[in-house]
Amino acid sequence: MNEITQGFWDAWALILFFDPDLYEIIFLSLRVTVTAVVIASLIGLPIGALLAVNRFRHRRFVIALLNALMGLPPVVVGLFVYMLLSRAGPLGGFGLLFSPSAMIIAQVIIITPLIASISHQTVRDLWANYHDLLISLNTTRAQRISALLWDSRRALLTATLAGFGRAIGEVGAIIIVGGNIDHATRVLTTAIALETGKGNFAFAMGLGMVLIMLAIIVNLLIHNLTKTEQASTW
Repeated sequence: MNEITQGFWDAWALILFFDPDLYEIIFLSLRVTVTAVVIASLIGLPIGALLAVNRFRHRRFVIALLNALMGLPPVVVGLFVYMLLSRAGPLGGFGLLFSPSAMIIAQVIIITPLIASISHQTVRDLWANYHDLLISLNTTRAQRISALLWDSRRALLTATLAGFGRAIGEVGAIIIVGGNIDHATRVLTTAIALETGKGNFAFAMGLGMVLIMLAIIVNLLIHNLTKTEQASTW
């Protein structure tokens, strides 16, 4: 218990005294995750809305496939991206392997199905209410999707936050494509894995608490800025 307590105090000391290595890891974690969430949202939200508005052949199969992809094993995604970006892969010439860009690509693949699936469920319910109105106004497909996404923007925040929560805690794919290189691709989750492998469990738990607090702070900040929860006045 003393070792665990000491580990927590060590982690807090690094935070309070602005340890440059720790804050480098924190900022890289946020940069990679936020970038991946933004890209995945730009892809996943329109896909989810498109599936809700359009009726086409094999639509149910596509939705079922999308839901299944929500459970993609991160290590498999990491292996796929590794093969894609390795020197022998089709994108090896870009030199992206073992870089933050490779980590972002892996996270985008992991969280896009999650964001798309949640957004589909949200927009589908809204489309049922606005279907007749939007049809009567002779709106185009793009206008319908834009209107539904805008009207459900606060509800769709749940999809974005779900993607952020999964991405910020990702470790398997990140280690494979990032390499956990110090001062280059080391993020909080890979740092925790490294400290655990070294047997420094107490400090690893301290870093874990930092990761949890970071996720909570970002979620509260987004909710506050977007005013998702409004106080009721009676």
